[in-house]
Amino acid sequence: MNLSPQTKHPFITKLYEYQELIPDFEGLIDHLYRPMPVYFRINTIKTGVDEAKNFLRQEGVEFQDTIIPELIKVVHHNHKRPLLSYHLGYIYPQALSSCMPVLALDPRPGEMVLDMCAAPGGKATYIAQRMEDTGFVVANDRKRGRITSLLANVKRLGITNTLVTQARGEHLDLPYKFDKVLVDAPCSGQGKYRIDPVSGTLKHVVKGKTDLSAIQKALIKRAFDTLKPGGILVYSTCTLSVEENEEVVDFLLNRRRAKLLALELPIDFSPGITQFKGKKYNEQLELTGRFYPHRIDSVGFFVAKIAKDGTEAPAS
Repeated sequence: MNLSPQTKHPFITKLYEYQELIPDFEGLIDHLYRPMPVYFRINTIKTGVDEAKNFLRQEGVEFQDTIIPELIKVVHHNHKRPLLSYHLGYIYPQALSSCMPVLALDPRPGEMVLDMCAAPGGKATYIAQRMEDTGFVVANDRKRGRITSLLANVKRLGITNTLVTQARGEHLDLPYKFDKVLVDAPCSGQGKYRIDPVSGTLKHVVKGKTDLSAIQKALIKRAFDTLKPGGILVYSTCTLSVEENEEVVDFLLNRRRAKLLALELPIDFSPGITQFKGKKYNEQLELTGRFYPHRIDSVGFFVAKIAKDGTEAPAS
């Protein structure tokens, strides 16, 4: 089913601004009518991959393997019956594309890592998992209500290397610098949107966000300043918006001695955009990645991997 720009959904109308930029744009529109696929990440801090798969089979879960060994795609399970494997901390529901920022960050055992916007904890706990529960992770979020879910997930998954903090990320002031920082920024969430094929209503809509680009720019700048020299920053969102993605990274490149690094990730992505609506951005932005829902059968994402190259430029 294809929609015209005159659809009653403002979101779809907004998407048509990207019509010339998104590969197989009509395929994207059709994909919005499909249900969001479910993925489980196996928590290897508590269990082995094979052991968790056998446990899930006993619970009646049918699944397929993915390109990521610890991630499975759920084919069928009874959503009305709670999974013991979840309550035991063996699994965490996490989209395929949601794993990409962590894989780009490549956290290693023994490192010091900051997740600046961590709740409810999918990426922060995956970082801890990739670090084999060693080193030190600071998982920060600004909202008290979201901190509750973050703490619960850290505890349920048996993680011991993570400190949970509550602060506005753009004002975060800690007495140490980090090897790596993740900013999975609050965003308009366009990559999550789906349309109910029966009612025609738009689902997974993010509400109550204002002046997102300004917030994102403040976050990415503060995140970069918390890095050690030679450290790595990954900036990500689950939106398709150029203003919230490439424009935010371009802002950082113009104000700090930052360098974009090529992404080496296991699923298909398109290069970042360097020109949009008459604006030209830094050519380095071709090294960023756009993950489109219809090409990966998951949430749409944007990922940028940034190196701190020596001393920052004068603060501004």
